[in-house]
Parts: sequence; C-alpha cells; structure tokens
Amino acid sequence: MSMIVKTELNRRGFFAYSSAAALTVGVSSRAMALEAEGASDYQYEVIRTEAEWRAQLSEFDYAILREGKTEKQKSSPHWNETAEGIYHCKGCDLPSYDGKWKVVLKKGWAFFYHAVPNNVLTGIDGIIPPEYGDSAAGFAALIETHCRRCGSHLGHLLIVEGIQTHCINGASLVFKSSTT
Repeated sequence: MSMIVKTELNRRGFFAYSSAAALTVGVSSRAMALEAEGASDYQYEVIRTEAEWRAQLSEFDYAILREGKTEKQKSSPHWNETAEGIYHCKGCDLPSYDGKWKVVLKKGWAFFYHAVPNNVLTGIDGIIPPEYGDSAAGFAALIETHCRRCGSHLGHLLIVEGIQTHCINGASLVFKSSTT
C-alpha cells in the first residue's frame, strides 16, 4: 500500500518556485479576490459529516481528500496513465479532468493542462514556510485545486517545465476509461 508523505517539505520545496511563478502570472488573482470577498462561505453541493467521509474513504484517501495531504511520488497508477477517459473526483464522482488534457511528466503525479470547465475551484493553500528555504517563503502561497461539488483536495496549480499545470494526487481521482 502507498504511504503518505509525512512531510510536504520535499514536494513543496521542489515546487515553491513554480507556485511563486504562478502568482506572478495571475493564476491566483481570482482566488485571492474571492478569499478577500469572503468566498470561504461557499456552499458545496455534497456535504458529509467527518464520520460519513471516513466511512466512504480509506484512511489514506481521507488524508489526501479531506486533510490536504500529498501522496508519495509515483505511488498512484494515474501518474503515467495514458488511456483515454475521464478522471472523476473520488469524493463525489464529479468529472474533473479529461485524459486528453493529461501530460505525463517524470515528477510522479498526475498532471493536466486544465480541468473540466467549472468543476474545479482554487484556493490559497497556506504561505510557503521560511524553513523551505525559498525566496518566496513567507510571501507566496501554493494554489490548491479542489472539487467544486464536495470540496475535496485534488492537488495544486504549478508551473512545471515552463507549463502551467494542475498537479493532482492520483488518490483524489477515479479513472473511467472511454475505451471499455
């Protein structure tokens, strides 16, 4: 079974410059504006108690989808999946990413150029801590992607290899092949 990365230092440190770059190209401007406007009051369509979430998800999946943890690199079979199909949110089955927008990068997570329109929201996922040793530490934040319907954590918006991508935990997704 895959293990949850106990610290997000390696992944976040590795991608810190990506998130800072994303901030400079305006990726998070709407997210910041929504947070400033009080959009934290957003009402999700699917609402479950903690007990209901825990009954539906494994402990590993719960840590990622509900607590915002990150899976270990290359621990999900979705990271290098190339079949045609749709990736759905594991929390509520909302179609979130189309396989035709997926790009396989050797970083070890599932990367997509963009999400299914209107099905993924973004938010600020905390300021990069100074101990990460990044010049943006204390000022820039990672931009989280989460499900519009149930609020489950999916991953982050990042610039990787010069391309803005959605870097998504495979554990957040259920793949439904269009060829079967």
